[in-house]
Amino acid sequence: MLTITDPDPNQLPEKTEPDAASPRVLSILSLVLERLVNRNEILNLSSGGGRLGKNLEVFHGLRPPAITIPKYLDRIYKYTNCSPACFVVGYIYIDRLVHRHPGSLVVSLNVHRLLVTSIMLAAKILDDEHYNNAFYARVGGVTNAELNRLEVEFLFMIDFDLTVTSRVFESYCLYLEREMIMWNGTKLKIESGNRANTIEDIAEISVEDMESFSSSLSNGGLA
Repeated sequence: MLTITDPDPNQLPEKTEPDAASPRVLSILSLVLERLVNRNEILNLSSGGGRLGKNLEVFHGLRPPAITIPKYLDRIYKYTNCSPACFVVGYIYIDRLVHRHPGSLVVSLNVHRLLVTSIMLAAKILDDEHYNNAFYARVGGVTNAELNRLEVEFLFMIDFDLTVTSRVFESYCLYLEREMIMWNGTKLKIESGNRANTIEDIAEISVEDMESFSSSLSNGGLA
């Protein structure tokens, strides 16, 4: 069983550092998403909690998961073997969703479900070989039935707009790289290639040791 505990999952770190073997895109995307979530949480609190909107309620958990965004992205990368480009395209899909539903905010209650859904969709589009929904659900800590439902909701919310041109992809890469430079002065280039790796048996998320997970993976992991 994989035990993940974090004393303060809402604390924005000074620098995001996933596993050293992970692609640089995970560090960059983690930083950008953590800043976005932190800003939106403050915005939501300042407005009395009424800025979340109802459009993303299907992606909301009962409470923020204890696993941090960097560790969650690292977990997806480690077990699904998806290409680094999937993380950029997944971010593009989330951006499209938010722009189509401007009243909704990406916050700690929904960011994990949005990530696993969008990255899974990106893998289906980009990668010649990819895992099915049941596997992504196990990695992401939700049930297969819930992930199936989230996938359908996500597709309708972005009007099935899954096409990402090379020009759009490069523009998002440049944006993410600039954000990294602005935040901590580190210049990192995003990789876009596939990787070949042998996957061992996937480690389970231990709900008993994760205070924000309400039940075992078979009953839905993310609270």
